[in-house]
Amino acid sequence: MNISPRPRRLIRTSAALTALGVGSLALAACGSDTGDDGKVHVAASFYPMAYLAQQIGGDHVEVQNLTKPGTEPHDLELSPKQTGQLSEADMVVYLKGLQPAVDEAVKQSGVKHIAEATSFTTLEKHGTDVHGEEGHDHGHEEHGHEGHDHDHGGADGDPHIWLDPVRYAEVAEGVGKQLQKADPDHKSTYAKNTKALVSRLNTLDKEFRDGLKGKKTDTFITTHAAFGYLAERYGLHEEAVSGIDPESEPSAARMKELHKVAKKDDVDTVFFENNASDKTARTLAKDLRLKTGVLSPLESVEHPGKQDYFSVMHQNLTALKTALGAQ
Repeated sequence: MNISPRPRRLIRTSAALTALGVGSLALAACGSDTGDDGKVHVAASFYPMAYLAQQIGGDHVEVQNLTKPGTEPHDLELSPKQTGQLSEADMVVYLKGLQPAVDEAVKQSGVKHIAEATSFTTLEKHGTDVHGEEGHDHGHEEHGHEGHDHDHGGADGDPHIWLDPVRYAEVAEGVGKQLQKADPDHKSTYAKNTKALVSRLNTLDKEFRDGLKGKKTDTFITTHAAFGYLAERYGLHEEAVSGIDPESEPSAARMKELHKVAKKDDVDTVFFENNASDKTARTLAKDLRLKTGVLSPLESVEHPGKQDYFSVMHQNLTALKTALGAQ
């Protein structure tokens, strides 16, 4: 969706203000920050942020996803046109530290209403080896675990918070509050939509907990260390071939270590991503005579009309249940 450049208008017309006087000026300044079509124009950095804005905003928002479907968000470069469109948005929803080009554009945009995802939840530093603990509330307690450290409100931690439904719900609430500030005329609608979305995320959280209860092993191997928060939330053990950056190449020592882990922890499947190369995963799986499967980091959705956050997360749950023997 394109956001065409236009003047930002807190006040409908100068002529009307002149006629109504200074008192009306104060009232108009407290009104909605919307475009000529009456909608809040939202620039979202990538799919998980765009999804929140659309689900909460509904018919009252026009959302532009800066990252096209199927594109690797980490590598996003903004064109001058996209940068200009972002500056003309009424609101920006983004996740600091994931896309440097977006971070820089937001700094210089001058946009009044900004919802920055990491400010609504907690971050942790994850490596290629993350151990989860059953029954631990990772969103609010600060215990150190092997493979990760808590980092509250910083941009140096693992950015993949949307893969934990509980953290994603916290971000949803933050985005909802920012939309209410941007467009107070529809405050009740945004509050209602936020509540409904958070309820669905809480249900998803329960489905993961219940679905993984009977697992025979808790270890899974994936090519990209995107699932640390998910592993923590549901008592799993993520072993990743590469780190947080999906483009990083594994060392020979790391591959040797994964061979040991796979045998020791009775690993059944090596996961790769649907929009990334599966060469390393297939090589590792072949060497160990393991299956391969797809686990989506949900950084983008290839077919937005047919898939969404919840449908892909359910696919991830099914894949994990199969690989971990919870079926």
